Amino acid sequence: MRTVNIHEAKTHLSRLIEQAAKGEPFVIAKAGKPMVKVVPLDHPSADRQRRIGFMKDKFSVPEDFDQMGAAEIDLLFGSRE
Repeated sequence: MRTVNIHEAKTHLSRLIEQAAKGEPFVIAKAGKPMVKVVPLDHPSADRQRRIGFMKDKFSVPEDFDQMGAAEIDLLFGSRE
């Protein structure tokens, strides 16, 4: 992916935007440090790839989940009661 400095981005913004819209994203850097990434709007981003709830009904949590391993923990650390 191409990296351009802020001055170059300001000078050639129209051309860079056209290229990004055609699928050639670029990064704008300040003093060599990447600051922003320019991608076309229809480009899938990490946020859009996340599918919330995709594992629904694929597994279940036992009723005693909060007590699982209690006996082993007591053996290792002793009861404080």
